[in-house]
Amino acid sequence: MALFILATFSVLLYCGHCFDYKVVDLTHTHGNDSIYWPTHTGFELIYSQRGNYGDDLWVAAYTLKTTEHLGTHLDAPVHFNQYSWTTHQIPIDHLVGPGVIIDVKDKVKNDIDYRVTVADIQKWEENNGRIPNGAIVIMNSGWHERYPDKKRVFNTEDPIDTKTFHFPSWHEDTVAWMVAHRTIHVLGVDSPSLDYGQSRKFPVHALISSENICGLENVGYLDRIPVSGTIISIGAMKTEDGSGSPARVIALIPQGESTSGSSRQQPFLILSILCLIYHILVTY
Repeated sequence: MALFILATFSVLLYCGHCFDYKVVDLTHTHGNDSIYWPTHTGFELIYSQRGNYGDDLWVAAYTLKTTEHLGTHLDAPVHFNQYSWTTHQIPIDHLVGPGVIIDVKDKVKNDIDYRVTVADIQKWEENNGRIPNGAIVIMNSGWHERYPDKKRVFNTEDPIDTKTFHFPSWHEDTVAWMVAHRTIHVLGVDSPSLDYGQSRKFPVHALISSENICGLENVGYLDRIPVSGTIISIGAMKTEDGSGSPARVIALIPQGESTSGSSRQQPFLILSILCLIYHILVTY
């Protein structure tokens, strides 16, 4: 009995620590103003049922018509490779992982067509350690602040003409380096595409699709989370044979984490208390 009580107490302490997270939404609201590539269709919400139902019920049930690649959304690997995973084939553990935020806002101020370099990745690792396996790596260019103004997001007076687009994203050489030297599950941006605005052949899309790496575009509010230490989760529809999905992206930030001496000593304090309780239970 004493051991059972001790074990229960230990589990409660452990679980209390595990669920001590702040939850941050990284998703732009999906609606009529949502950003989508001009060759795709937009967003439509149809009120199939909205109002009184029977004598004492009120019911809302709508029909949603949208491109898969709308607003904050997931690109399934099949998006640019016919042999890669469709949306419903993506392993669920590939949609949750350590957040790695590559902040290039200062670079983008001087170059709206900036593409993330290997040096940017290496600088992140110098400050935060090696990119964890299974990471969700997202560029933070500050572009999410332009959302959902189409002219500002695509950075053109003609958001229908893709040849006029100018916005930052990933360099294909950088992505090739990560594919060769790191294990990532998702590559993301706060801009409209994983390839920069002037791209015509979309090499980043093609590369990650061939490697069964998912894409994430139009991620929002990245300044609300630290560049490392988070867990990011992507809630996407599990559509059969889908090429992507509008997504609800959230970040979990552990609370109470510290490098102070008192924080480092906390496990030893808990262990001491548990040993004392066990001694009391056994003695009496």
